[in-house]
Amino acid sequence: YLERENFQVEAVGDGQSALEAVMRLRPALVVLDIMLPKMDGLEVCRRLRGSQNPVAILMLTARDEDVDKILGLEMGADDYLTKPFNPRELVARVKAILRRSERDVALDADAPIHVGNLVVDPASREVTVNGELVPLRNQEFDLLYTLIRHRGLVLSREKLLDLAWGYNYIGQTRTVDVHVGHLRKKLSGSTVRIDTITSVGYKLVG
Repeated sequence: YLERENFQVEAVGDGQSALEAVMRLRPALVVLDIMLPKMDGLEVCRRLRGSQNPVAILMLTARDEDVDKILGLEMGADDYLTKPFNPRELVARVKAILRRSERDVALDADAPIHVGNLVVDPASREVTVNGELVPLRNQEFDLLYTLIRHRGLVLSREKLLDLAWGYNYIGQTRTVDVHVGHLRKKLSGSTVRIDTITSVGYKLVG
């Protein structure tokens, strides 16, 4: 299905080969199955992020359990799909993740946003609190940038998926919850906060 959409695809059969292929080929995105022989997908993801490799990662899991999904996201995956899935959904996810990279270029022209002691600079994709750099992964930055541009407004999880990451369909809203949790921890020293609006979504205030 990906090749039909004119993506160049390289397939490997185990985690060690996947890690070596990423280092050798430097792809834009990796579709990574958690259940791989020799080295599982979570360990591959951990090693890639540990080496500061910026490749986008879409995790596949056969188990519909939150713990697997959350663990993958916390290790640095950009998104996940639970097997079995519609191949067209896989293609849609891949396209959505890759579109984020294209939008990053457009963000460069925007001026930094100052809210209290927090500064979000879309040109450098850097965030500072009291002048100190706060390290954020790409999807965390995209989510924060979306929230701060809509400061004071309540955004549903589905709307955040669409605005931050280009998902034009409802699904996988747990991704938003996990990344909001990351942002709250990393921005704990700032004067802004991300409020949960029960049964609706989130709002950035400050």
